[in-house]
Amino acid sequence: MADLVLYGTPISTYVRTARITLAEKGVAYDNQPVQLGSEQLRALHPFGRIPVLQHGPLKLFESFAIARYVDESFDGPPLQPDNPASRALMTQWVSAVVDSAYPSAMRGYLLVYVRAQFAGEAPDRAVIDAALPGVRHCLDVFDQALQGAPYLAGESPTLADFFLAPIIYYLRETPEAGPMVDQATALARWYDAMAERPSLQETIPPALE
Repeated sequence: MADLVLYGTPISTYVRTARITLAEKGVAYDNQPVQLGSEQLRALHPFGRIPVLQHGPLKLFESFAIARYVDESFDGPPLQPDNPASRALMTQWVSAVVDSAYPSAMRGYLLVYVRAQFAGEAPDRAVIDAALPGVRHCLDVFDQALQGAPYLAGESPTLADFFLAPIIYYLRETPEAGPMVDQATALARWYDAMAERPSLQETIPPALE
């Protein structure tokens, strides 16, 4: 077993962010799926969430803490800007993904499809329709941010881009948000470039079934 273990299902966007970061740095690790709500996960994470990173005696939860630790602890290209203004911009966009994009686009919209699929039911159209304005607003905000720059925090991809990309991956597969992404030309251009990176190719999640 590798010295570094990442706990969490690879279909999770936050787990994928951690996996992308590890791939960008060229770090070997074991990805151990863990069942949400299980005793094993509660023993690893005080709030029962994923991912969790175990590196020797160190145990970390919260994806931003994990991503920063990986970037700062291992060789490889830096994934955080080296000046305070750009680093603050990166942190701003990570927070925007966690606090705004994920609740609107994932929890409020995409997971409606996922839960219905697992239950063998039709998704609740009223809930989906009510979520779409929030999804569009989030996409518009990120599209505007990318109008004048190739990445969210400057000329090179940073952790902020690795937080957003897994969400856009899923949204592009949906009937309503997929066209919205394509219409957001700067965001679509950014995602096409991100999707070509080996780290994203290596961490494509399994199909939701």
